[in-house]
Amino acid sequence: MIYQRIKCGTKGTCNGQGPKGTCSKCGQRPTGATWWMRFRFAGRFVHESARTQSKTLAREAERQRRRELEQSWNRVEKRTLPPRLDAAAKQWLAEAKPHLAERTHAIYDVAIRCHLNPAIGHILLCDIGAREIATYQANRKAKHASARTLNKELQVLRQVLKKYKLWPALQGEVRFEREPSSRGKALAPEQETKLLQACESNSLLHTVVSLALHTGLRKNEIRTLTWGQIDLIKRTLVVGQSKTEGSSGRIVPLNSVAYAALVKWASRFPTAAPDVYLFPACENVRFDTKKPHLGQIDPAKPIKSWRTAWRRAVQDAGLTIRFHDLRHTCITKLAESQASEQTIMAIAGHLTRAMLEHYSHIRMAAKRTALEGIVVQTGPGVNQNVHQLPNAESTPPSI
Repeated sequence: MIYQRIKCGTKGTCNGQGPKGTCSKCGQRPTGATWWMRFRFAGRFVHESARTQSKTLAREAERQRRRELEQSWNRVEKRTLPPRLDAAAKQWLAEAKPHLAERTHAIYDVAIRCHLNPAIGHILLCDIGAREIATYQANRKAKHASARTLNKELQVLRQVLKKYKLWPALQGEVRFEREPSSRGKALAPEQETKLLQACESNSLLHTVVSLALHTGLRKNEIRTLTWGQIDLIKRTLVVGQSKTEGSSGRIVPLNSVAYAALVKWASRFPTAAPDVYLFPACENVRFDTKKPHLGQIDPAKPIKSWRTAWRRAVQDAGLTIRFHDLRHTCITKLAESQASEQTIMAIAGHLTRAMLEHYSHIRMAAKRTALEGIVVQTGPGVNQNVHQLPNAESTPPSI
């Protein structure tokens, strides 16, 4: 039953139950007021406002309300298809953003926009099976995508499917790529020399490469440095927000090479404030010239990348390396210098010995030098192990 709450001429409220919608009490037609619904369900009265002045809409609202109660009482839920992958991935990334590091969010965003959406973004989540994922993997391999990159993309796909309870059915059928145990490498001394010579024409890149080789900082740690994190008097550097909790806030001393590079770079910004970025955003500044366009610098933002200059320098040096290999090189040289594991982990910001071993690549020259150190020259052309030399403790007693 629906009715309007208008004061009745006789008593109470006009009910609209008379002929042609008139009040059964006063005989008037109630108009200009909100319609209400009143009906019995499961032994109880439901008395609610329809929030409309249209009688037609009020009747439809009453039928809809009855249906909602019946579905809820009988536990009948309306079934809907899962969304397409592109819409679901966009929603998942927006919800996960507060819990992701900036760099991780950027990687996932590229994986969704540039790879997953163009390939399978138009498919409903419920239609994505092991065959579709295997086809996607094969196509990405044909485009020479690395195992680590492909696994990152599959991780995003897995998280989206897990949100809609669709991953457990695929868990045993999808195979992730096997990543190489140690992809990084350390540069030989002559390779370091070639690289630094190729970077001499670009003061920004030369400073960045010198810091990476002699502090072991990651690319993003260098990129977001501010002058307030540099203490040229104490010759120390404080790392800001980093990839891991153990890396953030660590203090790294500056050796002579890193110190000289920073002093030379600081001469370009004599009035820089502590909160200004060490390597500010510099679109078309051309630091590789004698008179760079310093007016185009935005000190409130860090530089986005030095990728173009880095690729040119690596090509000129005749090398095939990543920028992250400079961190591998620094940690390897620390390990070869017989520094303790605790010291190396404190400088690099590592939390486990396994990660330290991943970055340490003891080079052949250091291995050869170490083995030669246990050899003693005993005569012309004769080499003998130091442990084989006779002494009072090792000589067997005479019988």
